[in-house]
Amino acid sequence: MKFLKQCVVVASACLIATSAFAQPTTVADVKYEETASLGGSTLQLNGAGVRYKAVFKVYTAGLYLDKKAGSTQEVAALKGPKRMSITMLREIDSTELGKLFSRGMEDNMDRAAFSKLIPGVLRMSQIFSDHKKLQAGDQFMIDWIPGTGTVITVKGKPQGEPFKEPEFFNALMGIWLGNVPADWKLKDALLGKPA
Repeated sequence: MKFLKQCVVVASACLIATSAFAQPTTVADVKYEETASLGGSTLQLNGAGVRYKAVFKVYTAGLYLDKKAGSTQEVAALKGPKRMSITMLREIDSTELGKLFSRGMEDNMDRAAFSKLIPGVLRMSQIFSDHKKLQAGDQFMIDWIPGTGTVITVKGKPQGEPFKEPEFFNALMGIWLGNVPADWKLKDALLGKPA
């Protein structure tokens, strides 16, 4: 009987420990689950953080990958599905957000590479313009699905046809992970580096 009680205690401790690992990561009151499903794969949260503009919190972002990556090059080298999940913390004009994303892509690419992506950049800007405003709590995701392309989902709805070129997704990731990121602390957080 004593052995049975010990087994129950050990099993209970294991369950508690396992549930502690499965707890979502909370960033500025936004919860990021430790895993996400995409394209038939289970992705793990690589890192999450807050995008600041001056002293204001603008949005949170979480990067999901099929395995952990600690550098921009490692993220780009992964062949499986990838997801950037963004939740707004304040209201923002969507057209302005689209322009900022376009500028962020351009700032992290050479001119020739960026010029090849201009049709996709214009289409992406239009997706955000069509939404007028994003409110605090609104979410959008940028997914890379091998064989499909980049899918932008705003407020739970996929927006138009996928962007087929892998370069387009990598250019988008440059906004947060490039040499001139939107926010250096957010880049470090997405790459799983301690604050």
